[in-house]
Amino acid sequence: MKRRDFFIKSVGAGLAAGAAFSMGGYNKLWASPASATTYDMVAIMGGEPDAMFDKGISALGGITNFVKKGQTVVIKPNIGWDKTPEMAANTNPLLIKRIVEHCIRAGAGKVYVFDHTISNWVKSYKNSGIEKAAKDAGAKIVPANTENYYHEVTIPGASILKKAKVHELILESDVFINVPVLKHHSSTKMTATMKNLMGNVWDRGFWHSNNLHQCIADYATFEKKPTLNIIDCYRVMMRHGPQGTSVSDSMVMKAQIISTDMLAADTAAASMIKMSPEQIDYIPLANEKGIGRMDIENLNIHRIKM
Repeated sequence: MKRRDFFIKSVGAGLAAGAAFSMGGYNKLWASPASATTYDMVAIMGGEPDAMFDKGISALGGITNFVKKGQTVVIKPNIGWDKTPEMAANTNPLLIKRIVEHCIRAGAGKVYVFDHTISNWVKSYKNSGIEKAAKDAGAKIVPANTENYYHEVTIPGASILKKAKVHELILESDVFINVPVLKHHSSTKMTATMKNLMGNVWDRGFWHSNNLHQCIADYATFEKKPTLNIIDCYRVMMRHGPQGTSVSDSMVMKAQIISTDMLAADTAAASMIKMSPEQIDYIPLANEKGIGRMDIENLNIHRIKM
């Protein structure tokens, strides 16, 4: 059986529909099993969001490698839009619920979930399904809709974004877990880990009017980086992002990428939306700033097919 045929058949019908992808970049992520037990990245395919996270975090030694007893954990999904889960505009609520459950079991003192939404925050939190999922698992949902939640910080390594107003929960957290949904974006071509950090800040208008890609790369240098990045690729919006126009804009891929390295995770995710990382300007810009690794072919990636 040819490698391409094996790849398509082994991940099921959801991904087979996306066989027109550029398989060169895609196969860098999924091609062969890792041999060691310490991984730079875990990539999971073929399960439900919660079950994939169980498998992925186990491969990284469990959530207790990242969350200790009594710590304050902030989970930052994409909850930007007043859209239901099948639209794929927001992070899958089943994934958020499971991450919270793992953190609670690890003995986290407090677990918060928030996002600076684009749509009305009350409707976005509710209709995304994330508010109920997070609360049911034991987390506290926090708003981010007024400026008094934010505090100005300096970004010493920035080229353009020298200052930003960052939500106080991010600044005060012991553990920051970044959980974007992978999707197309009309301005940046892709949303994943680094783009999701825009939901941490108040003053996003400056970013859009002053080289958005450079501002994304600049903010990624800020010292309060995610402890862990989990990219939700269960249902991926392939066009009309960031909020989509209908369910037909998305594709069920049943995948997930987990890494402590934002740049590596975004590099891996790019191929899943039919792009090379070089086509997404903030990725090479972040690479120039030493955010992480773009050479994912040289990383130790553990691939799990469920």
